[in-house]
Amino acid sequence: MKRTKIKELLKTAPVGTEVVVKGWVRTKRGNKSIVFIALNDGSTINNIQVVVDAASFDESLLKDITTGACIAVTGNLVESQGQGQNVEINAGTIELYGKSDAETYPLQKKGHSMEFMREIAHLRFRTNTFGAVFRIRHAMAFAIHKYFNDKGFFYLHTPIITGSDAEGAGEMFHVTTMDLKSIPKNEDGSVDYKNDFFGRETNLTVSGQLEGELGALSLGDIYTFGPTFRAENSNTPRHLAEFWMIEPEMAFYDLKDNMDLAEEFVKYLISYALENCREDLDFLNNMIDKGLIDRLNFVLKNDFVRISYTEAVEILTASGKKWEFQVGWGRDLQAEHERYLVEEHFNRPVILTDYPKAIKAFYMKQNDDNNTVRAMDVLFPGIGEIIGGSQREENYDKLIARIREMKMPEKDLWWYLDTRKFGTAPHSGFGLGFERLILFVTGMSNIRDVIPFPRTPKNAEF
Repeated sequence: MKRTKIKELLKTAPVGTEVVVKGWVRTKRGNKSIVFIALNDGSTINNIQVVVDAASFDESLLKDITTGACIAVTGNLVESQGQGQNVEINAGTIELYGKSDAETYPLQKKGHSMEFMREIAHLRFRTNTFGAVFRIRHAMAFAIHKYFNDKGFFYLHTPIITGSDAEGAGEMFHVTTMDLKSIPKNEDGSVDYKNDFFGRETNLTVSGQLEGELGALSLGDIYTFGPTFRAENSNTPRHLAEFWMIEPEMAFYDLKDNMDLAEEFVKYLISYALENCREDLDFLNNMIDKGLIDRLNFVLKNDFVRISYTEAVEILTASGKKWEFQVGWGRDLQAEHERYLVEEHFNRPVILTDYPKAIKAFYMKQNDDNNTVRAMDVLFPGIGEIIGGSQREENYDKLIARIREMKMPEKDLWWYLDTRKFGTAPHSGFGLGFERLILFVTGMSNIRDVIPFPRTPKNAEF
């Protein structure tokens, strides 16, 4: 007989029929006469109760069915006699797939800290909290592909191994097949990459943007969605060494078009979560962040305020607040500044534009004042920046001058510069950190808790 997932069983509730369910035991209680098993298979946050007539089963089998054990149950679906569920299963047969040592099983009924859960990341999926988080993560990944597909975008797979540094920050993981015990050197002491696998220095990518631009300047509208890496020695709740990015690039988009798309995109994703992940969101709203649902609706119901960086600095300076990080034109804004603009001054999501050229990347289109660029950052409540983007510099002369000004390796970007020589066009794009999005949608407070296996400094377990 074919297995039915618990989510489907609870939704359709075919009372009076024989069903097969398979899953992991959350709890077991009862006495010598009757046993109640709460079973979960990961398809939903809700368990189904299995009622066992103890006299009909081998005592040793029931003894082995403990929290964490995996079982298959065949039985009749009936209306529940207890509170909290509409239906339950009267067990006819039970097959024990895998025992669980009750004394050493780390997930007990008591609450566990998030820090402890990270130490057992291989088992934390079985908890209500992480089951909800990772079902939502899946839903958001699906919604991203659906949104762009429905808008006629093409999904472009950009390389994970690259010879370029899109951000110019230099915090990249090196990729090599050389024997680290005897690295070949040039006469000047630098590493000789000629005999390395690719014959040159290569790294794990920090962004698919530059390659994405190449696609946009032929295909029109593209998006990338893949893993990116940054070797930044940071242990904050907002940073990972391995994370996922969504990066659309659009030909013929100016900065306003870019902002319009970003606002529509994130509102679509939040709407999708509210419509398709409600049980998980309600659980997280009750157990993790009681303002979660209100905050999601807050973003949906409000048009995003659009102001320049210069206006933002003026507002922050005039606020009279004592900032931990100094405010001043030419300084990058910190999370405390961004959240003040969103949560206190405007009480709406904010898009900041036209940042100082000196604090932004080389590829951003320069404004006529020669001091600012057509950048944009989307700021959300509780999190600060969630999207960063810009109109890209399509002018060859301005772009190469900026590359030289920043002392970047011009020879490594010849292919990028070629797109400005052969049929250049106005174009724009942005990047949305997937884990930042999941933080916002789930209400979790640490980015390590919204990716299955976090990679951080001194941590590559699992």
